[in-house]
Amino acid sequence: MIDLQQTGNGLEGYGLLAAQLEALLADERDFVANAAQFSAFLYTQLEDLNWAGFYLNKHEQLVLGPFQGQVACVRIPFGKGVCGAAASSLQTQRVEDVHAFPGHIACDSASNSELVVPLVKEGRLIGVLDLDSPKLSRFTEVDQRGIENLAAIFLRLTEC
Repeated sequence: MIDLQQTGNGLEGYGLLAAQLEALLADERDFVANAAQFSAFLYTQLEDLNWAGFYLNKHEQLVLGPFQGQVACVRIPFGKGVCGAAASSLQTQRVEDVHAFPGHIACDSASNSELVVPLVKEGRLIGVLDLDSPKLSRFTEVDQRGIENLAAIFLRLTEC
């Protein structure tokens, strides 16, 4: 596990994670295999996570994909909860306190903060990458930029 707090401003730590992810996904293009590896990678490399995984765009709703953590909600409508907001707006959602988020869907009551990155390739929403934490205000702007960069690497190296 890379301690992002001990690597300068955190960006250096995300640079190391990016290099590791590139190597991890270098020889595989399958979506399910890479999504499973990526979610396990994030879950084991980032501190204070209780869920890391994917919701996939299936007929304008999000359907559970590869993940690490507790069992999860299977389907999320666009526009509902943090994941649905990211899917409908195509904007990353960084939420300090999910319990204060209008329409929050509590798949795991232990989750207190969330970061959701929409996965868009060739103008098409593939799904979202969802990270949950039991810690309030877990995700910073540096985390957001770092995770967005890791998601871009995943999309570049994966057939969607």
